[in-house]
Amino acid sequence: MDIFSLIPQFGGVIYTLAAFVVALSVIVAVHEYGHYIVGRWSGIHAEVFSLGFGPVLFSRIDKRGTRWQVAMLPFGGYVKFLGDSDAASGKDTEAIARVQDDPAELRRTMHGAPLWARAATVAAGPAFNFVMSILVFAAIFMSRGVATDPLTVGETLVLPGGFHQLQAGDEVVGIAGMPTPGFDDETAWAAFADGVPMAPVLDYAVRRDGRDMVVQGPFLFPPHVSQVAPRSAAMDIELKPGDVITAIDGAPIFAFDQLKEAVESSGGRALLLDVWRDGETLEFALAPRRTDEPQPDGGFVTHWRIGVAGGMAFVPATEPAGIGAAFGGGVEQTFRIVTSSLSGVWHMVTGAISTCNMSGPIGIAETSGAMASQGAQSFIWFIAVLSTAVGLLNLFPIPALDGGHLLFYAYEAVAGKPPSDMALRVLMAVGISVILSLMMFALFNDIFC
Repeated sequence: MDIFSLIPQFGGVIYTLAAFVVALSVIVAVHEYGHYIVGRWSGIHAEVFSLGFGPVLFSRIDKRGTRWQVAMLPFGGYVKFLGDSDAASGKDTEAIARVQDDPAELRRTMHGAPLWARAATVAAGPAFNFVMSILVFAAIFMSRGVATDPLTVGETLVLPGGFHQLQAGDEVVGIAGMPTPGFDDETAWAAFADGVPMAPVLDYAVRRDGRDMVVQGPFLFPPHVSQVAPRSAAMDIELKPGDVITAIDGAPIFAFDQLKEAVESSGGRALLLDVWRDGETLEFALAPRRTDEPQPDGGFVTHWRIGVAGGMAFVPATEPAGIGAAFGGGVEQTFRIVTSSLSGVWHMVTGAISTCNMSGPIGIAETSGAMASQGAQSFIWFIAVLSTAVGLLNLFPIPALDGGHLLFYAYEAVAGKPPSDMALRVLMAVGISVILSLMMFALFNDIFC
């Protein structure tokens, strides 16, 4: 075997691992900082703030007596508060006993603080994950902007054939005799998009430099690849954004819907694609995969998919989005991830969809690398999605997770006293076993699904 042939593969693994570590480190830092800062505001002293586990690579102690450190294994992190026996906030009975007669010092421990302070400190980790996601989504929405009204050509796509007569700055008044509605009217736009005639060349009524004219352009929704989904059939054969699929099994196509129809009716049969890339035509064979897709009503529908997204024949001109609209979009996007995730878990438990939809560390690492390879904005978007998922996962009522601690605090609020130390130790052991089992199951999915 030629060892040099392994260098590109090795480099790809390093790139994927680096992207995964960066994504996870950012999310963990935000999560743990939420615990730390709310704990500090609540009067609970943090002894250690650690990014990573294992041997310490770097550390410093701040003026408040908190040790900030970076450890060797960058796959998580923790905040150890005064009175904690471990990173999972187990109770250090000896440390608590030493300060039992000092009310002021006992108040500074995690286990001697009032119930409201402990609950707020624990809930702050997931809350900071959600806030981070909302802010990142809002920032991306603001940077992308919103399509101008009336619809205006910002940039034309490079498509085979060379008959694109549209120009940047053209206001698209109508297409094939149909007036162009505004993007803000979703119903009218959907009806317009469905009504565009299926033809490879269309007449576009445009206003250019103050003059009305009719020019020719390609079908409004060409089989142009704008995005490639991570861990998809398309990514496996290295389809790229900018590719144009010109034929399927030798039959020419000009519309993205023709590609979608061929994929959905394939039954998983391998398709032969002619792909136009940088002026030359390439051939690829790929087999669509069954994919469970969330629906607006909370259910799931299974389709055959190859993992590409399309768009219009031109990039619409945009204008800056308002802060309120962008923030509202960030909240809506975060809420959509939470609801679809919960729906997915429920449908997997009931057997309505495949458990292969659950990814483990390998799958997340591969997705990290794939999103990073598609650009900074795609990678940052993925970090925000993963941050929401981490925040949601930590709220599950499993002992050792934040949701488990909140469940104990809810019991304490109702019963007037916390669970016994023995019960807590048993429940924490059970919780850790459940978490490890889920991790192994997800890892099994990564390898065998």
